[in-house]
Amino acid sequence: MTDRQAAAFRRRLVRDLRDKGIADERVLDAVAQVPRHRFIPDDGLHRQAYDDVALPIGEGQTISQPFTVARMTELLAVQPGDRVLEVGTGSGYQAAILATLGARVFSIERHAKLLRKTTPVLKALGLTVRTQAGDGTYGWPALAPFDAIIVTAGGPTVPTELTDQLRAPAPGRADARLLIPVGPPTQQVLHRITRTGSEALADETFNDVLFVPLVRG
Repeated sequence: MTDRQAAAFRRRLVRDLRDKGIADERVLDAVAQVPRHRFIPDDGLHRQAYDDVALPIGEGQTISQPFTVARMTELLAVQPGDRVLEVGTGSGYQAAILATLGARVFSIERHAKLLRKTTPVLKALGLTVRTQAGDGTYGWPALAPFDAIIVTAGGPTVPTELTDQLRAPAPGRADARLLIPVGPPTQQVLHRITRTGSEALADETFNDVLFVPLVRG
């Protein structure tokens, strides 16, 4: 796929996402900039890279469909300079979108083999994302607190280790928030949990989603 072809496919994808309800122009602009096909290891699937579908990336994992990535990014509402923890690097596409929006991204992936594929792609695109292999359900305590945390796998409960790593409220700044799919494998719902006080959390629910399992240990 040539760069020109990929750019045309991305423009088509942006139109599709706008038609499906994605309204944040900053998010749509990031989708228009990031070459999704670069995050799909199987060259045979590159033609499907700009369709609104999830695709396999190895290790039993998938690259999420573009609508899901755009929707979660929109709900996370990151601003330039925000410190964002991503639990589940996967393909690296979500991290690339966040970094393109100006976030300082820290991403944890339990599959070291995936990281070995993903990190060079991010670097080749000139995107600064700090990655680490490990169990993301514990967050990244050494680098906490974070302005936002995004989890790209679904589990039955919200790990308290993650809510504990949300930054405390500060004057003139948006409250820190955690975006996470919660529920059994076939009935996950997207939750946004916002730290509204030193010990207070507000929980909002949004659309149904379907993610790979969030595995602990």
